[in-house]
Amino acid sequence: MRIPSALFGFLPLFGLLFGAMAVLPFDVAHAQSAAQPAAPRAARLTAAQGAAIAAVVNGDVITHGDIDNRARLFALSTGLGASQEVLDRLVAQVRRQLIDERLRLQELQRRGIAVGDRDIAQAIAQVEAANGMGAGVMRQRLAAGGVEMRTMIDQFRVQIGWSRLLREVLGRNAEVGAAEIAELGAALRAQVGQAEFRVAEIFIPVSEARQAADAQRFADTIIGQLRSGAPFGVVAAQFSQSQTALQGGDLGWVQPNQLDPEVLRIVQIMPPGAISNPIRVPGGISIVTLRGKRVIGNEVATIATIRQAFLPFASRLDPAQPTEAQRALLEKARQVSQGARSCEDLERANVAAGSGRPADPGELRVDAIENGSLRDLIATAPVGRASQPLIADDGIAVLMVCTRETKNLGVPPARELEQRILGERVELTGRQLMRELQRRAVIDLRS
Repeated sequence: MRIPSALFGFLPLFGLLFGAMAVLPFDVAHAQSAAQPAAPRAARLTAAQGAAIAAVVNGDVITHGDIDNRARLFALSTGLGASQEVLDRLVAQVRRQLIDERLRLQELQRRGIAVGDRDIAQAIAQVEAANGMGAGVMRQRLAAGGVEMRTMIDQFRVQIGWSRLLREVLGRNAEVGAAEIAELGAALRAQVGQAEFRVAEIFIPVSEARQAADAQRFADTIIGQLRSGAPFGVVAAQFSQSQTALQGGDLGWVQPNQLDPEVLRIVQIMPPGAISNPIRVPGGISIVTLRGKRVIGNEVATIATIRQAFLPFASRLDPAQPTEAQRALLEKARQVSQGARSCEDLERANVAAGSGRPADPGELRVDAIENGSLRDLIATAPVGRASQPLIADDGIAVLMVCTRETKNLGVPPARELEQRILGERVELTGRQLMRELQRRAVIDLRS
């Protein structure tokens, strides 16, 4: 999992200007009633079966209908139209996943961490955009596939909230010290000339021995779907219980000493694009795919430095009804954009705005920027020319590319090393917290 730096705080509504604002793709508050299952009746649970209790988690009920909807969401999202036999094989693990999600949701509620409808609407809009869908198409496809919209909404709510919770739990440990970054850099320099791997994973937890057989059957089913053409990233987002699920399972570039020995043994011999068999690792089962292989110290990439002036809103932005103060701030941002002639000008504008957000986010590896629109902007914008205002729900940013050059990196820049260290901490913290929640939980499994 990658915790965004201060630079990426304005990305949710990147590039949206007041003149082009529109209501978000759909109203989450009404989405639960919008999807009308269209699958044949014989292939679905009856109303009575769907309402039957499959598990009770600390007093909260999970029904067989919940499990059926999640399994069908998997079938629909992979595009393979999974057979009833495949759906039936998913049931045990889907129930376990829903139990864990319910535990996460209860912890979010206990800590007062809320995920609003706007957050979920933005997440679904991003999925639609990434898949070339128009606004609202996702809801239509789910309805046509017999999946309630609530199923996807619930999953997004937990994923987004859990990410926020882990940031809160980490607290000061989310700050990576310069000495730690230097130590990792030195370790990588000592490995120059060795291979490193671009790996993606699907992690299936096994917290008790009695769950092993179900987890193995589930892994076999998932692998069958992946080898039939199901997109790895989509399946990882649906079923992986690692924090990397939020990035489609992508671990990024990793060195041999960062991988479990058994996973390393497999990736060293598998061709790019292949899907592994189930791999037993501490805490569960991993399914991995190798996306690339390269030699440490022999990597060419474009590195950019930028400056940003961020003008914060006094209240959250409603894109359909911006306030007069927000409109005025947009005009001020336009003046900053038009008046800035150098990166120093943007630094001064950022100080004047009083946002507290740093003007200089450090060196950026352009191809590693996750937001496609921002990546394209930084890759192509003329050096020394301020961007148009970039609007998010918490403020407006103006960017300027100060330098952009192609380098043989040798060792990744400090920011990438920082993200690697932080990602490992987040993953460890997440697994430890889940084990504690499972240990304390009262779970009643029904037939």
